[in-house]
Amino acid sequence: MASPGPEPISVDAHLELILDRITELPAYDQPLLETMGLPVVEDIISPISLPVFDNSAMDGYAVVFKDVAEASPEKPVHLPVVGEIAAGQTTIFAMSPGTAVRIMTGAPIPTGCTAVVPVEHTDDGVVKVLISQAPVEGQHIRRAGEDIKAGDVLLKAGDRFDARRLGLLASVGIGRVSTRPRPRVVIMSTGSELVEPGEVLGKDRIYDSNSYLLAAAARQAGAIAYRVTATPDDPETFVEALSDQLVRADLVVTSGGVSKGTHDVVKEALSRLGTVSFHEVAMQPGKPQGFGVVGEDSTPIFTLPGNPVSAYVSFEMFVAPALRKMMGRTPYSRSLVRAQITSTVSSMPGRRQFLRGFFEPKVGGSTVTPVGGAGSHLMGGLSQSNALIVLGEDLTLAKEGSDVPVILLDRDY
Repeated sequence: MASPGPEPISVDAHLELILDRITELPAYDQPLLETMGLPVVEDIISPISLPVFDNSAMDGYAVVFKDVAEASPEKPVHLPVVGEIAAGQTTIFAMSPGTAVRIMTGAPIPTGCTAVVPVEHTDDGVVKVLISQAPVEGQHIRRAGEDIKAGDVLLKAGDRFDARRLGLLASVGIGRVSTRPRPRVVIMSTGSELVEPGEVLGKDRIYDSNSYLLAAAARQAGAIAYRVTATPDDPETFVEALSDQLVRADLVVTSGGVSKGTHDVVKEALSRLGTVSFHEVAMQPGKPQGFGVVGEDSTPIFTLPGNPVSAYVSFEMFVAPALRKMMGRTPYSRSLVRAQITSTVSSMPGRRQFLRGFFEPKVGGSTVTPVGGAGSHLMGGLSQSNALIVLGEDLTLAKEGSDVPVILLDRDY
């Protein structure tokens, strides 16, 4: 009689083992647009003030306020127009009291100007202008440095680059910033039965969905994904394909071939190296897991189960946190929210159960509805879900209407 294997380790213990070995990628200068979604590594200081110079907030006329302080529709003020300043003009312009200068939005304010009259409060004159409404002193003048001053901290370490922040950096002339890169993730599936989508499906074959599912998940997590055509159930072929891919990988993810079957080639091939550990995790789906390093650069490798739901849940629980740590993004794992479950579900004791669910935020209490069956091959239910219902190791029954923890899959942590 065979002796029982070691006890499964907990989800938390497996994740801790992974994160202890994952290190942040070194930062380097990158083009501004390449940093979208990545964290700021160190405080970014503004090299200039914004605005750089006093400029007009309106199309209109630069004037000396005292000259037009009494202007009204009943008593308009007439002033000679002595020049025009367009945006981008670099010539320094000075004006005298008793005159007006035609000015465009963003154009530098001439010396001596103390207000700008919008064109709609004038007759739009070219040689002379009739001003029928008095401005407030200083009105429509954007002062140098009123938005940002040189030396101000624009972004702090830990902030995340987004569209608004990238626009801010560009506005002060910063075109490259130092940040950690997106990890390059190689996605590999194994199985002689796998066929590429779009090809003819032969007898006893199935389409390779895992590599697409996991590559998309990697991209959604912010990584660069390289999907590899599935390898057959042959250890030597798998090792050769893996070796070829390591040159472009910061991290490798495989699916399939990690259980206890006679054709579990990933486990067979990597066990020989002695650098990858395989064990069972007390979770459902996703019980068989492997993690370690391969190659001369000790590239981290995750070996996930072959069933698509198991592979996806495993990616969310273990791979995504590792990718976020490599990029320096926190928190590493998704936060939990609470919701009322709409139907009664059961769970096996001693395992953390992850059920697919559809979360609906509602006034007075959000709800989550289980979607699809419990089978780890059911892609239809996975595609309809937007959440994972988490049932703890000690919970065997969650009754309809009870409060359960939920992971929101489409929310950015």
